Amino acid sequence: MNLPGLQRVRAWWHRAFLEERPSVSLSLFRIAVAFTVGCHMIPSFLQLEDNYLSTAFKEQNPSFFPLWTLRWVAQSPNWLVRWFVCLFGASWAGFLLGLQTQASCLLMTLACYYFYALNSLHIGTLSFDILLVTLSLIWVTGYPGDSFSLDSLRRGDPFPYRRARPFFVQRLLQLQIAWTFWYTALSKMTAGGNWLTANPYFYLMRYPPLGVVRDFPFRAVLAQHPAWCHALGLGIIASELTLPWLLFIRKTRPLGLALGFVFHVLLLVTLHVPTIFFFLFPAQLLLFIEPERVVGWIEARRASRQVRGTPRPVLLYDGRCGFCAASVERLSALDPLGAIEMVDFHTVPNLSALHPELTPERCHSRMQLVEPHGRLSEGFFSARRISLRLPLLWPLIPFLYLPGAGWIGQRIYDWVARRRFLFHRSGACQTNQCGLTGGTPSDSPKA
Repeated sequence: MNLPGLQRVRAWWHRAFLEERPSVSLSLFRIAVAFTVGCHMIPSFLQLEDNYLSTAFKEQNPSFFPLWTLRWVAQSPNWLVRWFVCLFGASWAGFLLGLQTQASCLLMTLACYYFYALNSLHIGTLSFDILLVTLSLIWVTGYPGDSFSLDSLRRGDPFPYRRARPFFVQRLLQLQIAWTFWYTALSKMTAGGNWLTANPYFYLMRYPPLGVVRDFPFRAVLAQHPAWCHALGLGIIASELTLPWLLFIRKTRPLGLALGFVFHVLLLVTLHVPTIFFFLFPAQLLLFIEPERVVGWIEARRASRQVRGTPRPVLLYDGRCGFCAASVERLSALDPLGAIEMVDFHTVPNLSALHPELTPERCHSRMQLVEPHGRLSEGFFSARRISLRLPLLWPLIPFLYLPGAGWIGQRIYDWVARRRFLFHRSGACQTNQCGLTGGTPSDSPKA
């Protein structure tokens, strides 16, 4: 037995699949997958009567599902269909926001399979099959919920993007898009009327305007030149066969990424393609970027803010309160680029130098946000101003700025602040400092 050769194979296998590397790329990919699933499924729910209820015209896919599954799903009463719609909505929102990511992904995937079996007419395409495979790969682990997620907030990890995980899920997703390119190329070379011996691209250019081909510039010219169409068809096959190799070889990866994005842009411009081509495939190409480079870019942006001395909003909190410190750590997970400077007010020798209205008593009762232009906000209003600075909080902005949200939000904030020592049961506090100091918040909110 060639032991050195076996050891090299093991080392290669570990480096390719099992080596622990940052999972930040998978977390970003999770968001792209969530948008893809939402754009694919939610529009079909807008007309339940026509698509899924007992009044709908239905079509099943026996080549994808066993017959017993199709018979069982076909017997679904309308209330069960509506229940699955609710299940999909809740699990999809959880997956998008990264709340119990693995469980949310599993439930969402099961709902997708259910609706696919119920009626494949609107969602049953080859691209949807690819999407289901992607979902199955993701729910195998919870890694995609490490960053940019509510799960990272629950853990209280201020730098979740640094968290190392086995690389095998990201590698399998890379292989999936490579196999997709190769499969489509081989199908063009082996199917009846294949692109090598025939010229189907020429006939696509001559389809009616409402067909699969868009009315893009130069379409009329191509429709008059079959030789050009045949050459373009051969170029497409060559691109699909070559792209995976360019992506997997490190030296040629930048070229592969550039060609891959050009390839998909041309698809979007010339063909009516499903949503997977908008959200999933470009994001899957980005999975070939080394995750260490993504982490390095984030760290460089954080460092540049400090080196340049760029004025940043300063969030003052009570560092002697374990509950407050844990809340700030969770907030840090939503600020990977360091847009906000978070400071324990006990470490500031002269609070009035930051803002003339600041006092230790005021900082103890509510967190304070001092913005570079001098605006001072506290409590709920500081949280509302922070949401404008952090992209991960932008979905909350419409709710935080609803009429009356300030009045209600500040009172809820003060209620929690007065009783924060009760939250010691959660393990956030170890010293009971909040209860010992006994500070009470001011009753005059600052907007």
